Amino acid sequence: MIELKIFSNHSEIAHPRRVRKYVLIWCSKGGLTIIVDEKELHLKQYDVLTITSGQIHYIKEWQDADGFILEFTLDFFGKTDNDIELIFQNGLFCHFDMNEVIAIPNPVAIQSNLLQIQQELEAQPFQYLITVHSRIELILVEINRVKIERGDEIWKPDALFLKFLELVRSNFKHNYSLTEFARMLGTTEARLNEQSKLHTGKTAQNVIYGLIASEAKRLLTYQDLTVKEVAYELGFNDPFYFSNFFKKYTNISPKLYQQQFSI
Repeated sequence: MIELKIFSNHSEIAHPRRVRKYVLIWCSKGGLTIIVDEKELHLKQYDVLTITSGQIHYIKEWQDADGFILEFTLDFFGKTDNDIELIFQNGLFCHFDMNEVIAIPNPVAIQSNLLQIQQELEAQPFQYLITVHSRIELILVEINRVKIERGDEIWKPDALFLKFLELVRSNFKHNYSLTEFARMLGTTEARLNEQSKLHTGKTAQNVIYGLIASEAKRLLTYQDLTVKEVAYELGFNDPFYFSNFFKKYTNISPKLYQQQFSI
């Protein structure tokens, strides 16, 4: 639900891993190189990186680094639509492989709140989870302020669109149609298309295809699966159709992609 670890006690992050939690990495000393899906990112002192639930990541190199790794589930943090929107505001935990390193000019706010979260989780006083939730809010607001102050465009997604993305990413194997996703969310296809075009410029169906292609890359890179097995994991009954789909969205066949990038 919610965990906070220091670098020295989190050795498993040195190996490719994926968790169904939102991950925030704070470098308070030194530097490190992190791989997130296909991207290599470099953090130095007072840099922060956010990783979306389900993204594969690991620390490739350490340079005398120290800091915190905060992990929380959507169920823990997303009590209201405002909470859900805050997670993704200004692309913080973006579903579209747009991870970025953010330098924090005033590190005291981030560091002090993480230390307070650490104390709350260790002592577990009365209603400590309420305090932890509030401190995560403060951290995300501080990061958002930094992004706005440096000139980033303000992006405030609608909670419905974010719930749609989460539902798609949790159900690849079922190969649900857009109609079925709309029904599960208690909305309409038209509404999902409206939200998708507003936030991505694409139809809802093309958003689904993009998320499937990203997941296919993860499975081909990090999992010891055949192309046929990857196809079945993603709800394709016909591996040939999957291969054509993958090539259409990546300009490379899944077999060749796996040969070039698998770990």
